[in-house]
Amino acid sequence: MSNDASPARPVVLVAPDKFRGSLSAPEVVQAARAGAQEAGWDVVDMPMADGGEGMLDAFGGANRTSTVTGPLGTPVRAQWRLGEDDGLAIIESAAASGLVLAGGKEGNDPMGATSAGTGELIAQAVLAGARRVVVGLGGSAMSDGGRGAVEAVLAGLDGDRPADRGVELLAACDVQTPFVEAAQVFGPQKGADAGQVVELTGRLFAQQGDYVERFGVDVSQTAGAGAAGGLGGGVLVLGGALVPGLRLVADQVGLEEAVGRADAIVTGEGALDAESFNGKVVGGVVDAAEPYGIPVVVVAGVLREDAPAARLTGLRVVDLSATYGAAASWNDTAACVRRAVAEQLRALS
Repeated sequence: MSNDASPARPVVLVAPDKFRGSLSAPEVVQAARAGAQEAGWDVVDMPMADGGEGMLDAFGGANRTSTVTGPLGTPVRAQWRLGEDDGLAIIESAAASGLVLAGGKEGNDPMGATSAGTGELIAQAVLAGARRVVVGLGGSAMSDGGRGAVEAVLAGLDGDRPADRGVELLAACDVQTPFVEAAQVFGPQKGADAGQVVELTGRLFAQQGDYVERFGVDVSQTAGAGAAGGLGGGVLVLGGALVPGLRLVADQVGLEEAVGRADAIVTGEGALDAESFNGKVVGGVVDAAEPYGIPVVVVAGVLREDAPAARLTGLRVVDLSATYGAAASWNDTAACVRRAVAEQLRALS
């Protein structure tokens, strides 16, 4: 987080999520910063994430790259982060086992896709001296119940789990999906047809029993174990815990303290909808601001019809697509964000 605030000017906290497919959260922050400065405001930068893609950015960006097994079994170069001072490792499952790496659902092999690369990153982080490993679950290609990751960690650590070496393992997730429902809920998004969903579900039931037999861990008892195709359950088997991604990120970057020092807040994401207020960045930032009664500007690429009207009351919502046109919103998103923030903060001034 950087802060160029001076006492003489109002301060805006810029705390957005990514605009998926258009801008990363730091790029949104950069555009919003330019608009805020045009309007005469000082800026506190705080790119946010809720546990999926973009979590690395929220923690300061990658500082390591490893070659690991990709979702389709071929090598991929995956970026991750290890703090030299705090021993905190940040891994995105999407970077090693992501659907984008498989070529989207059209290029994916939903039956064969593996989480092995994510497990390899976890093992490498432990071997590199990490004392705490946080894995962001989101954007994955696989529905393997985390089996690939579990086997890769055990192989990389000579049969040990991270906890056996005194390392805390956490998985950041934003869903409550049970383990055996992972394929039913997420399989179609990963290219699985109806028959494959049935087959994958049967495989998850078998994997659930195997985890009990081999490790004494019943993943059926934990909500969210189905996250990332069951990788959430794999983390439990490895002795880890599942935590709400937004809360973890917010605590780490000091969201509440920054909100308390701001005169206004800018947040946003690509599509503002019902899910935006269900454990996601926008809802979390709005909730953090509410006790302070400060104005909140929400910038969205598009405002969906299912966005809850009651939650939008009192917010300054800018639908970039409706305001500047769909083409500009998608093709020149940064300019639209900059313009929207400048206009909103001038109005507040």
